[in-house]
Amino acid sequence: MAGVEHKPALNRPLSTVVDIGANRGQFALAVRYISDAKIISFEPLPEVAAIFQAVFSDDSFVKLHVSAIGEKAEKKLMHLSARDDSSSLLEIGEAQSDLFPGTHEVGTLDVEVGTLDQFVTKEEIVPPAMLKLDVQGFELQALMGCESLIDNFDYIYCECSFVELYKNQKLAGDVINYLGSLGWNLMGVYNLSYDACENCVQADLFF
Repeated sequence: MAGVEHKPALNRPLSTVVDIGANRGQFALAVRYISDAKIISFEPLPEVAAIFQAVFSDDSFVKLHVSAIGEKAEKKLMHLSARDDSSSLLEIGEAQSDLFPGTHEVGTLDVEVGTLDQFVTKEEIVPPAMLKLDVQGFELQALMGCESLIDNFDYIYCECSFVELYKNQKLAGDVINYLGSLGWNLMGVYNLSYDACENCVQADLFF
């Protein structure tokens, strides 16, 4: 199903969306439902990417790269979750399994990682453009891998955590500070999730 919870963030003129951490295409489906933007997606898990490709096989507005985005070109170990959309390039922590039962680690897999400019040219990022990231704790590293092209975007929409769900992950404050150093301002917070004590666990941050 389309990720319709993202409609408030997507409900604006968009010509290009770069979708990092595409999974089966939930976010891309929401983009196609809400706008006429062209979508460039990234999903490193081959089996999940195959589902994405089947969903969008007849859609010329959507392109998928079977790769993760990070600070450099390399092969890196993906920690596979029992629920594949919780898989991460960081080791899955106890808090992730406790707060989101059924997302424990079930294995590992080598995946391709590269910087965004290995796959996308600035000419392909037609404004207004959004950079979306949903990468399970790897947000800061992925953003660093986008830095050479980041000024070509009008918006950044990034899922971030306020507690450590993946080992050694950078938290929301680190992402906000990093993007602030590049001149980006936090403009909105969407889709908050909470623990049993009503502490905020995750949110989608809009810059």
